[in-house]
Amino acid sequence: MIIDEFNLQCSEDDGLVHLPGLPSFDPADEAENAVISRLAGNWHRRSTVKRDEPDLDELFDAGRADYPEAIVPFRDHPTWQAMPDPLRSRLLSWAWIAYNRHTVLAEQRVANPAFALVMDGEFPGLGGQDMDIALAQAMVDEQYHTLMHINASALTRRKRGDLFPDSALPESHTSRTHRRLRAHAAERWQRSLTTLAFATVSEISINAYLDLLADDHDIQVVNSTTAKLHNRDEYCHASISDEMAKLVYEVLEPVKRRFFLDMLVAGLEAFVATDYSTWEAIFRIEKVTGWEKMLADVRAEKSGSRLVRDYSGLYSLMSDMNVLGDVDFDWGLAVTDK
Repeated sequence: MIIDEFNLQCSEDDGLVHLPGLPSFDPADEAENAVISRLAGNWHRRSTVKRDEPDLDELFDAGRADYPEAIVPFRDHPTWQAMPDPLRSRLLSWAWIAYNRHTVLAEQRVANPAFALVMDGEFPGLGGQDMDIALAQAMVDEQYHTLMHINASALTRRKRGDLFPDSALPESHTSRTHRRLRAHAAERWQRSLTTLAFATVSEISINAYLDLLADDHDIQVVNSTTAKLHNRDEYCHASISDEMAKLVYEVLEPVKRRFFLDMLVAGLEAFVATDYSTWEAIFRIEKVTGWEKMLADVRAEKSGSRLVRDYSGLYSLMSDMNVLGDVDFDWGLAVTDK
C-alpha cells in the first residue's frame, strides 16, 4: 500500500524532468535548471565533454534579500525597523545560512536515521522489499537535498563576500530537542520511536516552511528555487511517512502508543518554534544594538513563538489515527479554517 501510494504521488505527468535520485525540475526554468545542473555536477563529475550549464552565480541579484523578511519574527519591532539596510541585509543572509544548516541537520540527524531504522526492521508492522525500495529512494533524495542546501549557502558566501560560518551557529532547536529527548530515554524502543516521530513531523510538516520560501518572489531566485525543488520531493515523502506512522501506531502496545503520540507532539512543538538561540548568536556576531530587548518584547507578546502556523499535515494524520482527543496541542485557526 505504501509503495503504491508513494509512486502514484511522485510519478504524475506534470511536465517536469525526473532524473534518478535528483529532484524533479522544469528544464525550461533557468533557475531550476541551474540548481540541478550544479547539483549533478557536484555529485558526479563527468569525464565526457562538459556541456554548457547555467551558472548559479549569474542568477544572483545583489539587490535581493537572501531570506524573506516577512517571516522574521521581529520584523515589525522598532529596533529592527531602525536598522540600516546593509545590516538588515546581512542579518537576512545569516538567516538563510542558518536555514540551510538546520535543513541539513534535519536530513542527516533525523530523517535518514529514521528511514534506516525502518529498513533495519526496528519497528513492528513495517518492512518488506517494496518499502525498502521506497525508503532507499527517499534516503537518496535527502542526500541530494543536503547537497542542494550546502550549494545554496556556498553561493551566498561567494556573492556576499563573507564566510558566514556554520560553526558560529548553535545546533538547531529541532535537532537539539531530538537529541535531548533521546538522551533522556531509558529504553531503546523509546529512542527509536522518538526518531521516527520527529522524522514523521519533519517529513509531513516541512512543506509549510518550504512554501514560505518557495512562494516568495522578492528573495534571491536561486534561494526560492532551491526551496521549490526540495518541496516537490517532500510532498512525496510526506505520503510514505504518513502511512508508516499509521501502521506503526496500529501494532504498538498501549504504553508505546502513548509515548509515540507524545513524541509526535514534542516534534511538532520543536519544528514550528522560532529558533531564538540562533538569532541570539547572529545578533552577537553582528554586535547588534538593542537585540536583547527586541527579543524579550517579541517573546513576551508570543507573537513570534511559532515560525510555521500550518499544522494541517499532522492534524490530518492524527485525525486519521483518531487520536486528536488524546493529544495536547493548540491547533488554532490554521487548521480549523481550512
